[in-house]
Amino acid sequence: NVPEDQADKLLLSSWGLPKAVLEKYHSLGVVQMFEWQAECLMLGQVLEGKNLVYSAPTSAGKTLVAELLILKRVLETRKKALLILPFVSVAKEKKYYLQ
Repeated sequence: NVPEDQADKLLLSSWGLPKAVLEKYHSLGVVQMFEWQAECLMLGQVLEGKNLVYSAPTSAGKTLVAELLILKRVLETRKKALLILPFVSVAKEKKYYLQ
């Protein structure tokens, strides 16, 4: 669980993302994360590029964790990222949202 003193970590605006990115997520109705998503981002050195393996049911929000990790790393390191998705329809959807 996310400690009470870090409850603000549930808000997307607490993760140092650019305003344009936050506005896009907000337009899609995503303003905050589930506790388990924030926990994933706060584990060990995940934000510094260490590996993370997590599992959740379909439509639970796994992609949001991956997107936030990728966005933060790309913006902070100015390096490219590769996002592999299982279906063409999902890839087209993510391309549209990430533009």
